This record gives sequence, C-alpha cells and structure tokens, in this order.
Amino acid sequence: MTSVGIHIEKGTPTAAPPGRASWHLRANAIVVGWLALTVAVALAGDVLPVPRWLLIHVFLLGAVSTAILIWSEHFTVALLRARTPQQRWSLARLALLNAGTVAVLAGVAAGPWPVAAAGAGAVVGVVLWHAAALVMLVRRALPGRFGHVIGWYAAAAGALAAGGTLGGLLAAHVGHGAMHERLHAAHVQVNLLGWVGLTVLGTLFTLWPTVLRTRMPEGTRKASRAGLWLAAPGLAVTVAGLLADLHLVAAAGLVLYAAGALAAAVPLAEAVRRRRPHTGAAWTLGAAIIWFEVALTVDLVIVTTRPAGAVGRALEPLIPVVLVGFAAQVLVGSLLHLLPAVLGGGPIRFKENAALLERGWVVRLAVLNAGVVLLALRVPAPLLLLGWALVVTAVAAFVILAVAALVRSRAFAVPRDGAAEPEGGGPDRTAGRTAGRSALAGVAAGCVLTAAAVVVATTGGSGPAATVTATGTRTVEVTLSGMIIRPAMIEAPVGTVLTLRVTNADAQRHDLRLATGERTPVLAAGRSVTLTLAPLGETVDGWCTVAGHRAAGMTMRIVPTGALAQPGTDTGHGAHGSAGQTTSPDGDDATVTGIEQTVLDLVAPFSPGWKPYDATLKPAPGGTEHAVEIRADDTVVREVAPGVRQRVWTFNGTVPGPVLRGKVGDVFTVTFVNGGTMSHGIDFHAGANAPDGVMRTIAPGERLTYRFRAEHAGAWLYHCSTMPMTQHIAGGMYGAVVIDPPDLTTADREFLLVQGELYLGEPGSDGQVAKIRQDRPDGWMFNGTAAGYDHAPLEARTGERVRIWAVAAGPSSGTALHVVGAPFDTLYKEGAYLLRAGDPGGAQVLDLAPAQGGFAELVFPEPGTYPVVDHTMRQAEGGAHGLFEVGAR
Repeated sequence: MTSVGIHIEKGTPTAAPPGRASWHLRANAIVVGWLALTVAVALAGDVLPVPRWLLIHVFLLGAVSTAILIWSEHFTVALLRARTPQQRWSLARLALLNAGTVAVLAGVAAGPWPVAAAGAGAVVGVVLWHAAALVMLVRRALPGRFGHVIGWYAAAAGALAAGGTLGGLLAAHVGHGAMHERLHAAHVQVNLLGWVGLTVLGTLFTLWPTVLRTRMPEGTRKASRAGLWLAAPGLAVTVAGLLADLHLVAAAGLVLYAAGALAAAVPLAEAVRRRRPHTGAAWTLGAAIIWFEVALTVDLVIVTTRPAGAVGRALEPLIPVVLVGFAAQVLVGSLLHLLPAVLGGGPIRFKENAALLERGWVVRLAVLNAGVVLLALRVPAPLLLLGWALVVTAVAAFVILAVAALVRSRAFAVPRDGAAEPEGGGPDRTAGRTAGRSALAGVAAGCVLTAAAVVVATTGGSGPAATVTATGTRTVEVTLSGMIIRPAMIEAPVGTVLTLRVTNADAQRHDLRLATGERTPVLAAGRSVTLTLAPLGETVDGWCTVAGHRAAGMTMRIVPTGALAQPGTDTGHGAHGSAGQTTSPDGDDATVTGIEQTVLDLVAPFSPGWKPYDATLKPAPGGTEHAVEIRADDTVVREVAPGVRQRVWTFNGTVPGPVLRGKVGDVFTVTFVNGGTMSHGIDFHAGANAPDGVMRTIAPGERLTYRFRAEHAGAWLYHCSTMPMTQHIAGGMYGAVVIDPPDLTTADREFLLVQGELYLGEPGSDGQVAKIRQDRPDGWMFNGTAAGYDHAPLEARTGERVRIWAVAAGPSSGTALHVVGAPFDTLYKEGAYLLRAGDPGGAQVLDLAPAQGGFAELVFPEPGTYPVVDHTMRQAEGGAHGLFEVGAR
C-alpha cells in the first residue's frame, strides 16, 4: 500500500465512494471558477482598481486557498482512514471562505475598508474552524503512520490566521509609513511560506511518493516532525522580526524555516533515488519544488540585506516565481495526478483520462517554465509579453485537455468493488452527471477567458481594426522628465512602424502606457526600454500611469500624418493634458464632470479620540548643531475636518511635519527617509544648497542626508520637492523651520499656525487632481485640520505677550492672518520687522503669499473668546478659522 491508499501492485486505483466523487467534482468546480476569474482579472488589467493586488489575491486567496481547504481535508481522511466528515459542514466552510474572500476583494478594491476587514475576519475564522475539524479527525482516528502530516496542515492554518489578521489590519489602515511596510512584509511571508508553503510541504510527504509510484521512505515520519519543528517556529521568528524591524532576527527565522524545508526534502530526495520522475505530474511537481527553493533562497538574501520596510517591495520580482512557478505548478501537477481518480469510471477510464491529461506534458512543462524565467527577469517589454504568452499557452493547453477528459468521462462514481454501474444509473450517477456538468461549465468558462486573454495579449485589446500595410520604419527617442513626455506629439505617415526608445531621465520613477496596449514597466532613474508598435493606422494616446502623473501633464499622442483623430478622442491633449479628462491612480480613464467645492460641516463634532496638532511652539534648543530624521509617509489616514477622514501624505506622520527651530548660524543635519510607497523628496527654504543633490527625489526605502546652515532669520517653509509639487504639498507634505531673529524678545506664549489647502479625495486621484489644477480647494486648514482649533481652542491669558508664527504652505493660496478683537502691535514678515511694540501704529493682518512666513504679536485686553482667522473670508469660512480662549491672569 502506498501513502494515499492506491494499490500499485494491482494497477487498479481504489475508486472513491460515489458521494465523495460527486462532492469533489462540485468542490473543484469552485477552484476552476476562481481560476477563470483569475484569467478575467488578468484580462481586465488596469481597468480594475488595484489590478496587481487583485490578480494575486484572486488566485492565492480564491483558487489556492479553496483548493487547500478541499484537498487537506481529503488527504486527512485518506491518510487516517477516517469517516468522511458530513459534507454540509465542509460545504459551509467552503461557502464562508469564499464569502470572506469576496468581501476582502470588494472591500480593498472598492471600499469601504470595514468590508475588507470583516472578510479577513471571516477567512481567519473559517480556516481555524477547518484546522479544528482536522484535529478532531486525528483524535477520533486510530493511531497511524501518517498522522504527522496533519500537524503541517494545522500549522498552515495558524499561519493563515496570522496572515489574515495582518491583512485585516492593512485593510483597516492600521499602521502607517514604515509600520505599514513591516505589516505588509510580514503578511506576505506568513501567507506564502505558511499557508501555502507548509501545506504543500506537508502534502508532499505522501503525494510525492504516490506520484512517483514508490513506497514512502522509512524516515519520513522523523523528517516530517523535525521539519515542522524547525519551519513553524522559524516562520514565527521571521514574522516577529519583520514586525519589529529587526531584519537580522527575521533572517535568522528564515534560516530556521529553510532548515525545516531542507529536512522535509530529505525523504522526497530518497523517493527520487528509488524511482526517477517519469510522469507529467511528477515532473510538474518537481519543477514547483525547485522554484520554491529558488524563491526561498532569494527571499533569505532579501530579508538579510534589506530593512523590513523595504522587504515587500524587494520581493516583487519573485511574485511570478511564487504565483506561476510554484503555486500554479503545484495545482496543475496535483490535478494531473488526482483528477483521473476524481472523474471515476473504473480502471480503464482512469488510465484513459490519465493518458489524456498528460498528453504533450514535456512541451507544456518546458513552455511554462521558460515563461516563468522571462517573467522573473528584468527583460524588455516584448520578452515580458512572450513570457506571459508562454505561461498562458501552457495553462490553456492543460485546461483544454481537462475539458476533453470531462467530456469523455461520464462523470459517474463506481462502487468500491470497482464494478461499473449499469446503464440507467441511479441517484449517485445523476449527481455525478450534475457535478460533471458544473465542473465542465467552469472549465469551459476558463477556456473562453484564457483564449480571450491570449487575444488581448497579442492584439493589445484595441478591438477589430483595419489591416495596415507597413510602409517604413522610424525610431523615436522618448524622454520622461519633469512631468512631461518629450516629444508630446509624434507625427508619422500611415503604415510607419514606430520604435520608441523610452528613457526615464527624471529622479522619480515613471512609465509609458499606450492606448494600443504596449507599455513599459515602471522605470527607475536612467533606465531605458524599447517599444515597437504595429504599423501606424490611427491616433494613439500615451500617458504615465503613476498616480496623478497623467493629470499633471505626462501625456503624449502619436498621429498618422493627414489622418483625422478618432471619433470621441480629445484633440486638446498637450503638455498639460485636457481639462476634463483625467486618470485614476492606476492609469484608468475616467471623465471628471461637475466638480464642485464640498461644503464641510465645520461645526460637527470630531470623532472620539481626535487630538489637534499641538500649535504650541517650544523655544529653540541649545547648541548650534541639530540632527533630525524626517520620514515621508503616504499611507497615513487622518481626520482633516469634523467627521472627515482620508489618506494624507505626511512627514513623520503629521500635517504639518515636525517643526525645526534654531538660531541664525545653526546647522541642521536632516536624515530624510522615504518610508512611503512612491517617490518623494524634500526642500528646505531655510538653507542655501544646490537642488541637484539634497533636494533630489528618492525611491521608496531610500534615504539621504540634507545638511544646511540657517544663515537668515525667519519662518521658513519646507515641503516635498517631487513633481508634481502641487499634489505632494496639497497631500500634506509640508512643514516649518523657525529661525529666531538675533534680537527676538521673550514672549509669554508662542504658537505656530501653518495654513494649507484641503482637497478631499484620495491623493493623486483624478477628482482631487482636477480640483488642484482648477484651484478649487474643498477647504483651508490651520495645522492640517479645518476648524480644528474651533473645537480645541488655543489658550492664553490677559496681559501676556502672545507671539503667533505663521507660514503659508499653499500650494496656491496665501493667508491674511487676523485675530478678531485684538490688533497686532508687532509684525515680522520675510526676515524684517514691519512694526515693533511701542510704535504708534498697529496692524490688522499678517499677510503672506504662498511659501512666505513671519510672526505677529499681541496682548489680549480682557478675558473672552477671540477668533483667529484668515481674513480672506472665503478661506476663513472654508476652515481657516480657530479660537483663542483667554482667561484672566
């Protein structure tokens, strides 16, 4: 007897009971459905929100997790020789898992986040329920030699519980900046190495010898226990190290995990020594194991050499290896071996279906793995397209063969004695036919979608078009820099085969996507790729898909000489794009119409636990050298107006960022860290530096040192230096540097108010960018919140000298700072006094243009409530308003 109960000696597979066969056909139709949906998501591409995230999670959370739930229960029952659990509970778990998966996908893609968080909770709950059901099967079964495998399944379930919890926290926007990246890195590791990796490793102890048609090696149980005792704790240490930002601890845990995987591989290698792989299923599973080892090795290098916050991004090139090379091949290899038994029909039908499914497996295996190599490497776009074509072709061939097997099979189960059921059948045969039709429908849908994906991959998805004869060739150098694509328009005769050599000459990353489907990867600074187009026959638009860049003007147009623009195409695109046509963060076309300024309810209460930005300004610290770290973070969610929460782009997690204060001649050494998800930079107006170095844009995970000497007094602005600056400043990336004048007198109280504009909506989204370009803020803020100091008034006392420092961050509007009921007796603006205490005159406002700063002083005459406003009344009514609560001294 082999490890899963197939009598090799007699050459006759033990048929599953009729009910179980019918159940497996129905259940695996769900897996096929998820695979079909995976192809549909790939087909839709950037039309969907977060397309890359959706593609990964539809496949891994939908198809792979469903398959794990089905087959881990199947193997547990088979290995323990236990009674099959009641199918209603198995079905309930599958239903709950799929409902939770749909909630996660919908919540992240379309919102709101509580839907995604609830879905993650449901997934965690059902997997823990599944693990408990497996443990109960172990307890009720007689002692056996295969019980050790169930420990791997239980550990894998625990890993998904942890990964699902982390995913729920990410969906709920818990943790920002570096913490968000650490959560993401831990989420990836525990799901891929735990839920998928531990399940596969545990299954291979029995599946691998069975596929090789040899006996399980004697030391399997010992190797299994040793492997699990190393891998599970190692994974826990890895996750803890990533969460704590201790990458060496995480690397040590990964070494333990790798040691566990190596221990688990010992009996697998022994099985290979006894009998070489000789079937398509064996070679496909073997290739998957090799890709897993490759991914694990590269993973270890990345975790060892990169900070935890950069691990998630560094692992991106491994995604095709894990998705296709490992997970997809494990699925295909397992189905190659298991599907003939599930289809039933007796020994003869089993052999026929097995032979059919493995037809041409050598070519399919070579094609698929060649595709994985191309997808994993940084290759030009045509080779990347070839990689996807190879992968899709190999998978499509398997799906077609599976359809053929389903058509040939009558999809009915046989009794345990192997005798075929007579014509006419019965309830079990009817159920089998129904299940077979369900599976066939799912596979057929997958075939249709796969074929459509191949068509789109080869045609660019532009639909039917007249054939254009090539008349010549031309190469054009295309440069991406300064939020402009140069040249913005290319004219060429009809039939010209254009080759675009696209170079990113900017400090931040860009890409180029054409409406005909050709696209570059996201290019780092200085990198170039080549795009070759089909013979030119119609107008082609191009744009950068990085968040907000198309709306900021990164567009181009290719026009056939003498041809008219296509109906419905906007011919007004230039260096600045069109007024009404913008793009979503993922580059999707979206028409923005009727943008109106939102009326904020500024008297509504803030959420419980809300705290205002501390406007109290502390005195300059001693010493002449000041060191500070400023971290860019574009994942923070804050309450920007009463009851209004949205994502903002920040320095050190606040709007405005941290205040730097010193005296003339002081030296500031700023360590600027990009802890965000996109490129950022920083510009300190208080220093004199060549912008080329310290103000350069850096990629996520990078850092630079910005050193400047404060040679001049004043209230200075600093802000993100990355283009388009309007979006980065409007997103919240600004702050103040206060350099005291040498003769600055002592004040009883000092406050700082940095005024900025409020644009509601996702930073970089089409709607928000359109409002920024039209100079139509939804509101104005003091220190990052509209009307915040109405709800948390600033405090002072009568007779005290109060100094109010102010900076206008804009990005496009200034301020006319005014305190109702208390004139200013001192005014300092842009490095000079305009009014001093003791002068006969007074001042009503401190007027500042965008980026200017200064301070005003006053003494409150009597107790009461004094509004502080921007006397540009529209801006005051839009949120640039606060209160001073003045008590008796």
